[in-house]
Amino acid sequence: MSICTRLISYSCFLGLIALAHQLLGSEPTTRPNILVIVADDMGWADVGYHGSPIPTPHIDQLCKQSVELDRHYVAPMCTPTRAGLLTGRYWSRFGNHAPSNTRVLPWNTVTLASALQSVGYETYITGKWHLGSKTQWGPKQFGFQHSHGSLAGGVNPWSHLYKQGEYMQTWHRNDQLIEEKGHVTDLVTSEAVKFIEAKREGPFFIYVPYTAVHTPFDETEKYLDLCQLIDTGRRQYAASVAHLDDGVGQMLAALEQTGQRDNTLILFFSDNGGTNGDDSRNYPNTKATTKVQGLNHPLRGWKKQSYEGGIRVPAFVHWKGHLQPKKITAPLHVVDWMPTLCHLVGFEQEEDLAWDGQNIWPVITGKIPGNENRVLYNVGPGGTSVAVHLGDWKLIYNTKKKTSELFHLSVDPYEKTDRAATNKKQLAKLQAIRVQESQKDNSDVPDHSIVIKP
Repeated sequence: MSICTRLISYSCFLGLIALAHQLLGSEPTTRPNILVIVADDMGWADVGYHGSPIPTPHIDQLCKQSVELDRHYVAPMCTPTRAGLLTGRYWSRFGNHAPSNTRVLPWNTVTLASALQSVGYETYITGKWHLGSKTQWGPKQFGFQHSHGSLAGGVNPWSHLYKQGEYMQTWHRNDQLIEEKGHVTDLVTSEAVKFIEAKREGPFFIYVPYTAVHTPFDETEKYLDLCQLIDTGRRQYAASVAHLDDGVGQMLAALEQTGQRDNTLILFFSDNGGTNGDDSRNYPNTKATTKVQGLNHPLRGWKKQSYEGGIRVPAFVHWKGHLQPKKITAPLHVVDWMPTLCHLVGFEQEEDLAWDGQNIWPVITGKIPGNENRVLYNVGPGGTSVAVHLGDWKLIYNTKKKTSELFHLSVDPYEKTDRAATNKKQLAKLQAIRVQESQKDNSDVPDHSIVIKP
């Protein structure tokens, strides 16, 4: 073979490799900064781009410039979603399916934060942790170099106290309890902005899980005035949404002013669907004690439920110059983000991390269509309900009553018609998937006898 022929063959070989990498969604040469913003209890119909009268101009504009994720699924409650995001695994693998103040993850868990830190990212969380509410179970034990906010769940906006009990004192910095003045949304935003503005040589990962728009509410006139057209019963809730939106705007401005916007991937979603009215009375110093609803219209159901309104949430991903604005209707899941982001930055597993999620970068970039026959598995609060998606078919199984509901979402997206009695073959197929997935649950339940990380 001549030298010219060899060079042509080698060139073709390199071309095929390049094409394969392109089809597989290979990561860009420059690793992006990563900003993950998670709203708490924000309903499907509580953002402007879904028709809400609540003013969310920054979120709406960012979504317009992003890949909108129309079928992005999460857990029906907060802690499980957070576990799924940070591990790439279904929360039920850790025996978790409800809000938890006890430690959720085994000590040796490789998280999104620890994976990114291992390849040179500076990692930070400001906001709501809720994967273990004692200081010795905080974010710094799971890959975050810096931490700030609530170790537990939602807090009183001004005193920053969690519910009455042993976890009430929860406001912290770097896993040490502190006292701090200011509204919780402002404090979380301020920390995020300062972190974005800091000078550094390498990339950063900042996780901003707001406590907004979780009860209890106590908003200032500035944001209440923005929501004068909202019904009085929901005005505090709406003002909390507007306050969060203002925080998003401040973070975007900080990225622009520091010249980092073009190389920052931004992910936004809600941790579960809107609530049907959570009780605020257990929180100290609470003014607004009425049960305020989120809105999930036209989806059926609420937070804590396995209907679409509880688990399908507003979501989009943005990276200027790398992701073209569009809407994706393929089913995606919160557990997909760890495999996707790890792929994007070049993290290589030294061991099998048993991810349930998939690398969805090729779908987001439009290199390949989404898998319309994908299986999604979702255990609800207390393990009392399980949702299984198989393409457009969806099973909801009540584990206590041993009853099933079956919906065909392509023709019945709002889950009005139960087809379990008329589509027994399809029901049996989804039930078999449920049983198969359930056998993997509780495989990595943390050993609570080991209180402090070895």
